[in-house]
Amino acid sequence: MTATALTGSPLAAMLECPSAFSDEELARRDTVREFVDRRVRPGIAAWYESAHFPVELVPEFAELGLLGMHLQGYGCAGRTAVDYGLAMQELEAGDSGLRTFVSVQGSLAMTAIHHHGSEEQKSRWLPGMARGETIGCFALTEPAAGSDPGAMTTTAVESGGEWVLNGSKRWIGLATIADVAIVWAKAAVDGGRERVRGFIVPTDTPGFVARAIEPKLSMRASVQCDVELTDVRLPLDALLPENAGLAGPLACLDEARYGIVWGAVGAARDALTQAADYAQERSPFGQPLASYQLTQRKLVDLALEVQKAQLLAVHLGRLKDAGALPTPLISSGKLNNCRTAIEVCREARTILGGNGVTLDYSPLRHANNLESVRTYEGTDEIHTLILGQYLTGHNAFRPGTR
Repeated sequence: MTATALTGSPLAAMLECPSAFSDEELARRDTVREFVDRRVRPGIAAWYESAHFPVELVPEFAELGLLGMHLQGYGCAGRTAVDYGLAMQELEAGDSGLRTFVSVQGSLAMTAIHHHGSEEQKSRWLPGMARGETIGCFALTEPAAGSDPGAMTTTAVESGGEWVLNGSKRWIGLATIADVAIVWAKAAVDGGRERVRGFIVPTDTPGFVARAIEPKLSMRASVQCDVELTDVRLPLDALLPENAGLAGPLACLDEARYGIVWGAVGAARDALTQAADYAQERSPFGQPLASYQLTQRKLVDLALEVQKAQLLAVHLGRLKDAGALPTPLISSGKLNNCRTAIEVCREARTILGGNGVTLDYSPLRHANNLESVRTYEGTDEIHTLILGQYLTGHNAFRPGTR
């Protein structure tokens, strides 16, 4: 069953909560849905199997206004948080790797420049990135730091009228195909104490080396990389001037996490609809699999979980558009919807039986991808502690601090 065929069915009425959206929002959602049906579904199994990211789709993402679509000006679409969420949901119904491209480009690299860059930097980089002519990456995570970006060891030292960057980054999406990297490093600015600062680094700068991480069991139709920075020399104006410390990259992560809240729903919905369709077509012991009580219980339980995840995404999206979303609540969506989506995909696979372990069907592919989605932009543990601090006022990352 394609996502388009889902529209108007009893299952769609339950999963998609159409009354929660305006006609205009649904129309924009359906534009992305049609694109996924036409351009992603026919090729995704082969791309996943061959670990190929279809870079040829990038101009089409741009034509749909998906790159930096939540940002204002500089050629960006300036859509609402709910519009952005619905688009991410439809992309991830195709594959997490494609939604990840749009998130890295727009919610991380472009957002860093848009929120923390100078006017000159915004005008220089954002229009080309919105058109898909320039690809960006976001180099924050390090091999030994992981969930603790404040422990990064990458440094930026001012020397001879230039910045000199040295360090290592890991799990950096798009780095081998990117034209520009937003690199986060510890630097002393204006004689002050060392703080995390962001730098715009063209990837053809001498000393910048990116290598794809292979082989992977997850996110195979995507690009994740190790990055080495060895005496990377940059002009002084490569510094993002409006970023005052670690809060800068964390604010970008919040934008990406918000997209994941919706994207995970798309993966879960796609897995469930494929399992439901299969249950109608498969006839063990002389009658449709869907007619058996145990199968119906699985389908009902999964549909309830996807429906709840969708409603949580809508709730957070409406709060975000109203400017009333407490940042820690993004963690509630990322934590809940990733956990839910993985369990939905795994259980949907059981309805498919042995056929479910092939790439003819999406549930296990989605489940494998979601292991990465569940981990990046904050693990379950990190989001639990964010919410725990929000609820209690106590910082359990480093007990005794606030």
